[in-house]
Amino acid sequence: MPLNISVSIAGKDLLLIYGVIGDIHSNYEALTAVVRELQEERVDKILCTGDIIGYASEPIRCMDLIRELNCIVVAGNHDYAAVGKFPADYFNADARAAILWTAKQLSSEYRDFLKNLPLVVEVNDITLVHASLNHPEFFDYITTGAEAQLSFDILKTRICFYGHSHVPLAIFLEGGNMRIDKGGIFDLQNVDKALINVGSVGQPRDWDIRASYAIYDAEKKIVQIKRVKYNIHDAVKKIYSAGLPEINALRLMG
Repeated sequence: MPLNISVSIAGKDLLLIYGVIGDIHSNYEALTAVVRELQEERVDKILCTGDIIGYASEPIRCMDLIRELNCIVVAGNHDYAAVGKFPADYFNADARAAILWTAKQLSSEYRDFLKNLPLVVEVNDITLVHASLNHPEFFDYITTGAEAQLSFDILKTRICFYGHSHVPLAIFLEGGNMRIDKGGIFDLQNVDKALINVGSVGQPRDWDIRASYAIYDAEKKIVQIKRVKYNIHDAVKKIYSAGLPEINALRLMG
């Protein structure tokens, strides 16, 4: 099946408040906590940077909720691996075990949903991708300035939301210069372009065990990284009950 590289979505009206989530990784407890926060924020649209599934025990419930919310979603490497569109051998043993377990839970309906996720979406002034814009089908990490520049060179919109590393941060391009900001509030008014990692809903890796997501006010050009507590005990219990690798539960506890 050919890869869905890019989709462009232009709304009739520019939405003002976006909720941006990603790296949910089958953690329904974390996802529902974040969704409650987004509903209180009264966001106009929810965007998802992929990896709905993997690691934890409730892939079907997470996919159902994402679809119910009518999110705009791009594919993550775990999403594609579970349906054979990315090699499972790429992953370490524990991640691979979760992918193979997840694949067995999927009916043809859910397989088709994951297979048809695009790699890149442009919506108004926003681009969504799971990892790098440079060959998004390879799911490379952005870890250096040179790697960030490759994505900036491809980026057509002003802002790109991404995930993959599970660590929230922003990389700005200003007058040809690049800088990194790990703060919680990013002002985009004076930047040329921005790559913003929204962190992880379901498995944060920045020494903060709370679920991470972002709010983007398109009118004020402000992005805020938000954190929310959720029932980690129940999420951990469900991972053990499913017989998934122990490390997938331990990671949730920091």
